[in-house]
Amino acid sequence: MPQVVTLSFPEPDIALLTLDDPSKGANILARPVLEEIAGHLEALEKRTDLAGLIFRSLKPGIFIAGADIREFAAAENITKEETIALATEGRRLFERLSRTPCVTVAAIDGICVGGGAELAVWCDRRLMTDSPKTQIGFPEVKLGLFPGWGGTVRAPRIVGLSNAVELITGGESIDAKAAVLMGLATDVVPTSKAQSPAAGADQLLQAAIGLVRGEKETGDYLRDRERWSKPITMSETELGFLGATGSAYITQMTKGQYPAPIAALNLMLEASQSDAKSAGVQEAEAFAELFGTPINRALINVFLLTDRNKKDTGVADRNLQPKKIMSVGVIGAGIMGSGITGATIKRELPVTLTDARPESLAGGMRKAVEEASYDKVAKGPTTERLLKFAPLVRAVVAESEFARCDLVIEAVVENEKVKRELYAKLEQHLANDAILASNTSAISIGRLASGLKHPERFCGIHFFNPVRKMPLVEVIRGPQSSDQTIATAVAFAKGLGKNPIVVEDGPGFLVNRLLFPYMNEALELLVSAVPIKAIDGAAKAFGMPMGPIMLYDVVGLDTALFAGAVMHEAFPERVLASPLLEAMVKAGRLGQKSKAGFFAYKEKSDRGEPDPAFDQLLAKFAKPGAKDAPKLDGKAITERLFLPMLLEATRVLEGDDIPF
Repeated sequence: MPQVVTLSFPEPDIALLTLDDPSKGANILARPVLEEIAGHLEALEKRTDLAGLIFRSLKPGIFIAGADIREFAAAENITKEETIALATEGRRLFERLSRTPCVTVAAIDGICVGGGAELAVWCDRRLMTDSPKTQIGFPEVKLGLFPGWGGTVRAPRIVGLSNAVELITGGESIDAKAAVLMGLATDVVPTSKAQSPAAGADQLLQAAIGLVRGEKETGDYLRDRERWSKPITMSETELGFLGATGSAYITQMTKGQYPAPIAALNLMLEASQSDAKSAGVQEAEAFAELFGTPINRALINVFLLTDRNKKDTGVADRNLQPKKIMSVGVIGAGIMGSGITGATIKRELPVTLTDARPESLAGGMRKAVEEASYDKVAKGPTTERLLKFAPLVRAVVAESEFARCDLVIEAVVENEKVKRELYAKLEQHLANDAILASNTSAISIGRLASGLKHPERFCGIHFFNPVRKMPLVEVIRGPQSSDQTIATAVAFAKGLGKNPIVVEDGPGFLVNRLLFPYMNEALELLVSAVPIKAIDGAAKAFGMPMGPIMLYDVVGLDTALFAGAVMHEAFPERVLASPLLEAMVKAGRLGQKSKAGFFAYKEKSDRGEPDPAFDQLLAKFAKPGAKDAPKLDGKAITERLFLPMLLEATRVLEGDDIPF
C-alpha cells in the first residue's frame, strides 16, 4: 500500500500530518493508515520541543471518510473478545492525541465522518472551513453500529450529553456553523473566497498554527483535557428525562427496527457517569454486542452495494465517456415534470419547460423554482435562492424551442399513443446528438421507440414521486438504446444527486414490478374489511416510510391504474385488476392531486384525513362475509403485504417472465 500519511514541519515547533491516499479518491482509515499514524505519533511523543500537531488532508472536499468498511465486511466469524480488542486498539491510538506533550488540532476541510470524526474529537481542537462540503458526523448507526474508537466517550464530554445523543443516534452530519454553535468545532475558517484551493489550504493551516499558539499561551487545552477525562455532571432526574425522551424519539424514527441507536443511547447515558477511561471500556464491550449481527451485516452490504452503484457507469465499457449535458428540456409541467425541472435547476442546469396547458405550465414552473429554492434552515424558499434559480427555467410553447437541448425528458400522461405522437412532432426539432427520454413508469421503451428515426438515442429515465425526496432513478435500456445514451442518462441522474440503476425493458421495469404485488395485496386486504389504518400501520411498522394506501394517493390513482393494467396484461395469473381502483378514477378520486383519493385533502395540504365518501364507495366492493371473518393481526397483514413482493423479487433474479 502506498504511503498515505506524511510528516512535515511548516514551522520548527509545529508538526503537520497530511493525509492523501494516492490510490483512492478519499482518505480511509484502513489498518495500514492507522499503523502509519501510530508510527508518527510514537516519534512525535518523544519530542519535548513541539508546540503543536496538526492533521489535515490534501483531498479536495474530504478530510477523512471514515474507517475501511471492507475490513468490517471481511471480519467473518470474529469473536466478541476479538471485536473488543480491535475497538480498544483503535481507541487507544486516538486517545494518545489527548495526551501528547503539545496541542493537537484537526484542520478539517471537507467530509469528516465516522472514524475521521473520532480522530478529530480526540484532538484538543477542531477547525472547519466554510465550504458547503465541510461536514462532521457519526453515521455508524446507519451500519447497525455506533462509534467504537471513543466517539461515544469524547463527543458527550465536548458538546454535552444531549447534543451527543442527537449526533450519534441520528447519524446525520452537521456543517461548520452548527459545529461551532454546538461546541464541537472551535472556529470556522472562511476559505471559500480564497483565490485558489492552495490558497484556501494555506489559510486553514495558518489558522491552525495560530490556534496552537493561542492555546499554548492560555493553557485552555490542558484544562479541557482534565475536564473531558472525568464523568459528566448530570443529575439522575436529568439523565432519566433524556433517556425517556431520547428513547421515545428514536423508537418513533426507527419503528423499533434498528437496535444501534437505542444501544448507543443506553451506552452514553450509563458511561457518562464514569470517567473517560472506564467509558471507553464500556464502549468497546457494547460495540461488540452489535458487530457482526445480521442487521449489521445487512446494512454493511447495503452500504457496499450503494458505493458500487456510485462508481457504476451503467455500461460494460467503463472507458466510454458520457455526453456532457449542458441544457435540459422537460415536456409536461405536472407533478413529475415540475419535480424533474426543480431537481435539474438546483444543480444549475438550465431547463426549457413546456406543457400543453398554459395554466399547468405556469404552475409547474413556479413549483419547480420553489422546490429548488427550498432552504432547510429557513424551512422554505429564500429570496436569494429564488433569484438564483428562477432565471434557469424557460417556459415555451413550441417544440422548436428544444433544438438547443442536449437531453429532453418527456413527462406527459401515461398514454402510449399520446407519447408517440409527441415524439413524432418533437424529433425533427432535436439536435443531431440530442437524447430523448421518457419518464414512463410502465410503458415499453421498445414500443415507444418504434416510430423514432433515432431509437439508439432514446431510453427511459424514470424518476419517482416526490422527485426532490426520492433518490432512486430507473434508467431503462430499450432494445436499440446505445451504450452512449445509457451512460449519459446514468451520468445525468448522478449529477442530480440521484442513485440510478440500469434495467432492461420489461413490464413495470424493476421497481413497479416488485411494488405492484404489494400494492395489489393492499387493495385485496381493503376489500376484505381490513381497515386502512391497520394496513398502512403494518407496512410502516415493518419499515416502509409510508403505507401502501397512502402511497396510492401520493403516486396518483390514475397512474397506478394504468401501470396496474400493464402488469395485469403481462402477468394475469398473479396481478389482479382492481375494480375498486377503476371506480375511484372514474369518480375523479385521483389522490393528492385531486384532493380526494383513499383520503380527503384540504387545500394546500398533503395530509390525508378519513373520508366518509370513500367509505361509501368502498362498501360497494366489499367481499361477501368479509366483516364477519376473523380479524388479521399485524403479523398476518405484514406477511400478506410483503411475501408477494419477495416472491416477485426471486422471479426477477431468475430472469424469467419478461414478455416485452
